[in-house]
Amino acid sequence: MSSNIKYIFVTGGVTSSLGKGIISASLAKLLQSRGYTVTIQKLDPYINVDPGTLNPYEHGECYVTNDGAETDLDLGHYERFLNVPTSQANNITTGRIYQTVITKEREGAYLGKTVQVIPHITDEIKRCVKLLGETGEFEIVITEIGGTVGDIESLPYIEAVRQMKWEMGHNCMVIHLTLIPYLTAAGELKTKPTQHSVKMLLEYGIQPDVLVCRTEHHLSKEIKRKIALFCNVQTNAVIESMDAASIYDVPLLMMQEQLDKVVLQKLKLPLKQDPDMEQWKEFLGKLKNPTTYITIGLIGKYIELKDAYKSIAEAIIHAGVANECKVNVKWIHSEKINDENVQELLGTLKGIIVAPGFGDRGIEGKITAIKFARENKIPFLGICLGMQCAVIEFARNVLGFKDAHSTEMNAATKHPVIDFMEEQKKITAKGGTMRLGLYPCKITKGSKAFSIYGKGNINERHRHRYEFNNKFLNDFEANGMLATGINTDTDLVEIVELKNHPWFVGVQYHPEYKSTVLKPHPLFVKFIKAAMDYSK
Repeated sequence: MSSNIKYIFVTGGVTSSLGKGIISASLAKLLQSRGYTVTIQKLDPYINVDPGTLNPYEHGECYVTNDGAETDLDLGHYERFLNVPTSQANNITTGRIYQTVITKEREGAYLGKTVQVIPHITDEIKRCVKLLGETGEFEIVITEIGGTVGDIESLPYIEAVRQMKWEMGHNCMVIHLTLIPYLTAAGELKTKPTQHSVKMLLEYGIQPDVLVCRTEHHLSKEIKRKIALFCNVQTNAVIESMDAASIYDVPLLMMQEQLDKVVLQKLKLPLKQDPDMEQWKEFLGKLKNPTTYITIGLIGKYIELKDAYKSIAEAIIHAGVANECKVNVKWIHSEKINDENVQELLGTLKGIIVAPGFGDRGIEGKITAIKFARENKIPFLGICLGMQCAVIEFARNVLGFKDAHSTEMNAATKHPVIDFMEEQKKITAKGGTMRLGLYPCKITKGSKAFSIYGKGNINERHRHRYEFNNKFLNDFEANGMLATGINTDTDLVEIVELKNHPWFVGVQYHPEYKSTVLKPHPLFVKFIKAAMDYSK
């Protein structure tokens, strides 16, 4: 099967953060809309085994797949664009590559040979790249290579790409994403950085097939011709990628530039049908022409770094579009909230989301915000730690357990309403050891949660070590906080909601990971609807 799988590599040059992930996802979307089965993987050059142990300030959010892999946030874009779940095989780091090779060496698999970057590391990279192709599920595998060409750490990946291109001929191609900067003083776009970036790739033995040029100004035919001439590519393979108002515009911009056609031509594949982007265009139409506006608050402790809550921000956009509503998100730092200023900070909001996270910093601000939402009947959604804070707030202010807390923050509390999960108690290593991935949840009929999902059995993705302490469940339910979603295997409380509140829901899982353009998540859709009703 894998002999006719096509492999596309996406590299970046000139500078980082050009949006390789969005270009990869947009190309995949166009190929998918022509009737091809496509997947995308990300190769990350850092030595961490996965992003699970990385601080959000370092790496943005850690995205979790159904099979429990902690991955790069670009995998979220892949899923949101393609509506196809990703897995452990879609994100490989240098740490994982070396870990595998060293483990093999310790087992004696190399029969006493000297273990080297070439061939051992590059062979392992190639094996990982081909894993998705060998599943038989996909006709095209797009591989995004993290970092910028010329970085020391990405050299083994570039060498692996060179080898694959040489071995596979037209079954393999390279798209190089670069920057065409505009010098205001000279009033000119400059192609020299792109020329140097391609020259560096050529030094490594790779001739890119397509250049995607990020730019703030349109590229004239002359500039495209010049880039083509100096970089050995056809003029139609110089693709303009203008800054877009929204990431969801990019697939249509790439369609106008005929990126998908050029790619299929290079891979010697038929065009099949014209891209069917009708649903996508409908989504964009609603995104750009909302019928109403509301402002909600997102409360977290990494607010200055929007990437830390990437999936939540995108899920809010999807839910806004589903309600034909423009949702303005007010990002509020939980450390800044206290009893004195809570009215001023949150008083005008039509809905409040308290974000996930770890650790003690900013916890009291989250609890104050939740009390405000509960008492003022403002629609509230708590996610993971946000749900746990809702439990702590209720325990303190309704049940009267003044010292109630999570043992994560206060191990000595007499009322540990949130406690370490049983299976987590023996674990000492931090990486990849939380409760991770997709788990089932049974929802109580007649509950708010049941009306949101419209069904009694759901599956959601998790990433946590602490849980609701069932010893206190009767106290909570007797006073109006109900556990309406339970994992029946472990009795883990997955959903809590308030009886005497129009819309107050906390969930232990991460619904944001499953929201896509074509399938917005019901929790977010109904939360935005509740916020719209509240604003009336």
